[in-house]
Amino acid sequence: MSSLTHSIFTAFDLITQYDPLLWSVVARSLWVSVWATAIASVVGIFFGAWTGVSRFYGRGVLLTVFNTLLALPSVVVGLVVYLLLSRSGPLGHLGWLFSLKAMVFAQSVLVFPVVVALTRQCVEDADRSHGEQFQSLGAGTGWRSLLLVWDERYVFLTIVITAFGRAVSEVGAVMVVGGNIEGFTRVMTTAIALETSKGDLPLALALGLVLLVVVFCLNILVAAVRSWRLRLDGSASDPLQKAWV
Repeated sequence: MSSLTHSIFTAFDLITQYDPLLWSVVARSLWVSVWATAIASVVGIFFGAWTGVSRFYGRGVLLTVFNTLLALPSVVVGLVVYLLLSRSGPLGHLGWLFSLKAMVFAQSVLVFPVVVALTRQCVEDADRSHGEQFQSLGAGTGWRSLLLVWDERYVFLTIVITAFGRAVSEVGAVMVVGGNIEGFTRVMTTAIALETSKGDLPLALALGLVLLVVVFCLNILVAAVRSWRLRLDGSASDPLQKAWV
């Protein structure tokens, strides 16, 4: 039996036999990514919706900045958060460096521009289509953005799922601010990098398979949400009626 075949079979054994080291890393990774996605989504959706319907001086520059941040490498985000949380940094008094809180913070910063950019584009498109109907009812900028978010809520579910996929699959930021400490801050992506460098291929493959399954399930969920949205759009063509479906 080749080393590759042996590693694959051993990886499946680790998964099916519920290896405690493997599943503790998986649980920690999901915990960090869920919290980071939740924080970034709550703030990012409302900020993105407001920028989608508002017109103010410097809006174009602000949108350009957020679009640029979409391509920001995760290690750069990790470096910035590291400098903020270090002892000499402005947030050093929190004592978060090399902890799960620092990892949640870093992933939130990484995911936030994604949520803002997608939300802004979605709300802006919806506002062009039927924002005038909400304005005719007397809704100001704030209420109009909230109504458009509710109207496009299934699209925003897709945005949140996309943001979670971005968070759970990144490695650079969490490694910089978390330190990849075994039993404390080691998550799936950092563990895969470490175990591969150590030559422990079965554990790295097992973690990679679990991560692949998580991303695959996310894509199925996104496809299901899109299909559900298409059916709802077909049953409610009027935007005011659709907002309450």
